Amino acid sequence: MKLFTLIVFALTYILMIALPKRRHWVAITSALIFIVSGAMPLGRVLKEINWNVLMMLAGTMGTVALFIDSKMPGRMADLLLKKTPNVMWVAVALSIFAGVVSAFVDNVATVLMIAPVALAISKKLNISPISMLICIAVSSNLQGAATLVGDTTSIMLGGYAKMDFLDFLFMDGKFSIFWAVELGAAVTIPVVMFIFRKNRDKVEIGDPTAVTDYFPSWLLVATVVLLIAASFIPNRPEITNGLICITLFLIGLIHTLIKKNTELFKSVWGEIDVQTLSLLAALFVVIGTLTQQGVIDDISGLFVKLGGSNLFFMYSLIVWGSVLFSAFIDNIPYVATMLPVVQGIAAMMGCDPRVLYFGLLVGATLGGNLTPIGASANIAAIGILQKNGYDVKSSDFLRIGVPFTLMAVFTGYLFCWFVWA
Repeated sequence: MKLFTLIVFALTYILMIALPKRRHWVAITSALIFIVSGAMPLGRVLKEINWNVLMMLAGTMGTVALFIDSKMPGRMADLLLKKTPNVMWVAVALSIFAGVVSAFVDNVATVLMIAPVALAISKKLNISPISMLICIAVSSNLQGAATLVGDTTSIMLGGYAKMDFLDFLFMDGKFSIFWAVELGAAVTIPVVMFIFRKNRDKVEIGDPTAVTDYFPSWLLVATVVLLIAASFIPNRPEITNGLICITLFLIGLIHTLIKKNTELFKSVWGEIDVQTLSLLAALFVVIGTLTQQGVIDDISGLFVKLGGSNLFFMYSLIVWGSVLFSAFIDNIPYVATMLPVVQGIAAMMGCDPRVLYFGLLVGATLGGNLTPIGASANIAAIGILQKNGYDVKSSDFLRIGVPFTLMAVFTGYLFCWFVWA
């Protein structure tokens, strides 16, 4: 049964890479095969699915959709741009803004809300928006790992390692992964400045965008505040964070009905990414099967054999291996697979798993910026440019993505090691 499980898992991964638009169906089919074959006992299926992660993700998606529709992100961008003296600083400001927003909002949504601002500025100044949109995309992807709600991989880590919102900031009296990501972001600012060093034209912004509804902004703030507050509750139910996110989203939906905005009510439901949610649910079952059959222990043992007893070598292997994998494959199935593997490695080596967890997240999340296909935010930005008639070459992306990735990952890599090892 172990060999059967390993073969099915290998085929699942290959098909998810080969059929990116059908990966949720591939994962669901794999999960069903494991259930029908008996590799995953039927009674354990619902227990293997992390409902807290799924509810957090669904609730956050819905609240963010309401936030974007309110036009508040556009207003924030306008106010930010009024403080910038020229195009170079506009590029820096938009990159930083994308990063800040992405710490609380999905990366692709961040790109979709900020890209129009960059396109409008580029059109006014008669310059190509390619570099500016790529900077926005990689900055968005970089900052997604900073908070519990910033990215799917962060939500997965929080659920698996039982980390709360505050744990991403401070944990056991130490600076946590938030600071590793922020340091990585800080060292990439000179990259943006160098790319736009010749663009010194002034930018004039018209009237600020009119916000249509402030209620979603308060919902987003309430989400963060309540997640922080929940971290102080002892012995709370495991689904507490998920219930907070879902409840606030439902309050937002009720608000749209009170305002009789039925079109927004319908469109927000359409923004819930059912494919990602079903992919994650199926992956929980698939990875649970690997654990049940002892495959995860075997993979962990293989890593320990490769890395030996040297923790720094093992940590380096996980970080830079994750960078390489995430440059070419989606980091959601990769992180879902590696979280239990990392836990197994830590148990075999007798070390604190958190340094390896953080190394995994740094490599897998930041590593996606290495190539145009390494992260959904990058694909979204390139798609927007192509729709607007701009031909994006691989070299256009690599000249920004490579230095961004290397500088950010190396900074986070050193930070997590010296603070947590």
